[in-house]
Amino acid sequence: MKALRYYAPEDVRLEEVPEPVCGPDEIKIRVRNCSTCGTDVKILHNGHQNLTPPRTIGHEIAGDIVEVGAEVNPTYGTAWVPGDRVQVIAAVPCGECHECAKGWMAVCQNQTSMGYQYDGGFAEYMIVPRQVLKVDGLNRIPDNVGYDEASAAEPFACAINAQDLLGIEPGDTVVVFGAGPIGCMHIRIARGVHNCGPVYLVDVNDARLKMSADAVHPDEVINAAKTDVVARVLELTDGRGADVVITATAANITQEQAIAMAARNGRISFFGGLPKTNPTITCDSNVVHYRQLHIHGANGSAPEHNKRALHYISTGQVPVKDLITRHIALDEVLDAFGIVQNGEAIKVTVEPSAVLV
Repeated sequence: MKALRYYAPEDVRLEEVPEPVCGPDEIKIRVRNCSTCGTDVKILHNGHQNLTPPRTIGHEIAGDIVEVGAEVNPTYGTAWVPGDRVQVIAAVPCGECHECAKGWMAVCQNQTSMGYQYDGGFAEYMIVPRQVLKVDGLNRIPDNVGYDEASAAEPFACAINAQDLLGIEPGDTVVVFGAGPIGCMHIRIARGVHNCGPVYLVDVNDARLKMSADAVHPDEVINAAKTDVVARVLELTDGRGADVVITATAANITQEQAIAMAARNGRISFFGGLPKTNPTITCDSNVVHYRQLHIHGANGSAPEHNKRALHYISTGQVPVKDLITRHIALDEVLDAFGIVQNGEAIKVTVEPSAVLV
């Protein structure tokens, strides 16, 4: 079968590899969709400290079960059968550490990940390891949800985790930095789940802003390369500032601007991680102190967030179908990285089992 294998930074190869063999406590799936994100581009160029090469990468996965190990259903009390349509979590908690016992699976100290410690979804077939099954991380795809939509449930789950921490209330003014797929999902969750008020989308690329705005219709788009974004948000809010600010981009300045524009009792999510070579910002601690700001980190999700994502997609509460603007066959998978890096699409998905024209 074909698989995209990571060997080293700038050394990622689409090659023929043996089809994986399903163990007694594993499930084998045919991958129908594996969507891409900015992390995949980072891996291509820089690798990752938790990625053990050679490794099949790809972590936003949906497909069909083709084989169920003999011990799976008796061990986990499930009834998986070949043909079941499934979505796979990306971040895999251990289920045993202090954090997992507290219900904080998104910050499990022993977390492993699909496409890092286990072979991922840029392949025709893959194995769902027992660690995923142990934490109930394999999810049935609702009948009215496509494989491409289901593969987007993983980044969607990360956004749900972040917004759970923010406590968005009806009518809250929300600012989202980053006009990529995550930024779009944040806007739809804030509206569809939390019934927020005005939403302002910020980026530095006009084409990217237009593409995303045409899909999610923020109340205003702000190009921070051309406009003083803090001043504009204060103007739009009559000087009060934003109730909620989400930085879904890997830019230091956006985190500083988020603090500067937050209203009293404002909630801020540092959703996008910063480059490891430049991970610090300047923070006016007195602004945080006197405005009583709440700053949250958020970088992943728990299995239950994935289930909620699939539910929101299925009910139409938070649609994602129109955010998937490019479908690419596995043979052209390396093209997907360039499309993501250049911001030429909102969401790009790879379809290993399809021949696309």
